[in-house]
Amino acid sequence: MYPGRVTMKVQFLYFDGCPNHEPAYERLRQVIREEGISVEVEQVEISNEAAADKFGFLGSPTIRVNGVDIEPASREMQGAKLACRRYSGGGMPSAELIQAALREAQCQAE
Repeated sequence: MYPGRVTMKVQFLYFDGCPNHEPAYERLRQVIREEGISVEVEQVEISNEAAADKFGFLGSPTIRVNGVDIEPASREMQGAKLACRRYSGGGMPSAELIQAALREAQCQAE
């Protein structure tokens, strides 16, 4: 690891057929570019209830930074479900929500 560089793990969990999957992924990539962060995004397809349980899937799409859900209100939620996820303020996560989660992870790593 280089000084001044933050190691970050971003996971994007979704199920095939989710209408918000691709636009939310593009929004995530855009925010990462705007923040100037060099990070790989691991896409995880959740294809059945067993996978949903294994990953603690809260619905599609779910974005986690360093294992933490980007939506603070959902961080303590339990129970996996194979369904579309609706974020507060709309169906997809907002750019501001993604940005806040990325910045929070950066601050915690410093």
